[in-house]
Amino acid sequence: MPGPHDLFARFTFGHPERAAAELRAVLPPHVVSEVDWSSLRRESGSVVDPELRETESDLLFTARLREGRPLLLYVLLEHQSSVDRWMALRMLRYVVRQVEHWREKHPEHPMLPVIIPLVMYHGPDGAWSAPRRVEELFDLPGEGEQRERWRALVPRFEYLLDDLTAERAEALMARPGPPLARLAWLVLRYGRTEELAHRLPEWTALFAQVQAAPDGTEHLVVVIRYLLLIGDKTTRRAAGQVLHSVMDVQRAEELMRSWGETLIERGLRRGLRQGRLQGRAEAIVDILAVRGVAVGDEARQRILACTDAATLDRWLARALNATTLSDVLDTQAS
Repeated sequence: MPGPHDLFARFTFGHPERAAAELRAVLPPHVVSEVDWSSLRRESGSVVDPELRETESDLLFTARLREGRPLLLYVLLEHQSSVDRWMALRMLRYVVRQVEHWREKHPEHPMLPVIIPLVMYHGPDGAWSAPRRVEELFDLPGEGEQRERWRALVPRFEYLLDDLTAERAEALMARPGPPLARLAWLVLRYGRTEELAHRLPEWTALFAQVQAAPDGTEHLVVVIRYLLLIGDKTTRRAAGQVLHSVMDVQRAEELMRSWGETLIERGLRRGLRQGRLQGRAEAIVDILAVRGVAVGDEARQRILACTDAATLDRWLARALNATTLSDVLDTQAS
């Protein structure tokens, strides 16, 4: 089942204009200048191993070079919490699958098109450290020239890497591209760090640019929803404050209610695993955090300790529109 990282990355970079921004940021300049970017198209299908689909996803694009040849651009979106040493081997496997699919669809072509593989990484535990070349994975005998003679005999393959974890915020904001692409790079870069809540207010102007662009509200919804799903309570509070600063109060409140319902659904799903009452109680706390309502330790304990379903349902309904804690909690014992 796709996770929040997968859904957010695919929505953002599955669009040709935003995919082009990502590819232009990483491809060598001579390749960027030779691609007809107006021909960039996303193709359907995935070649990711089934057991890895919760931690990575892939996108395939086709384009044409200015002189007419076809070009394949394969992007792997890597969401794992740790670096995979064997990524070069896995990418080689995926690239072979892609060109085999292409050959099946184009049996009349005597040659394969150029395919360029790219890994986009945003893990929480430091920069990417795995070899990017397959030949670096082989235990070659000898030293010096002898070792190089052996190296010439093993398979050769290399992938490009966009390691967002190694980039500074200023560099990501300076990348050319649509506002949503630049905001997505930042959110992916810091989304699994303790810095996220602190940095969100710094990006308010970029949030406003996303909102002002065509389909801006839809795009803003996607970003904020992602933040609500991956962030802690401090992040959710900061996201709510940013939202209120870039759109009118009525619309922001409507979206907050919608996201509150999403949190209720998530809380109730969690309740199926942990016990329905606990799931509802945690959803109330989450919603209040999103709405920027301060919940002290005593009130939090009261909510989480409540065992009366009717009381929890009443608090849930009130939390969607609450501006203070007293709007939610009543004086009845629970």
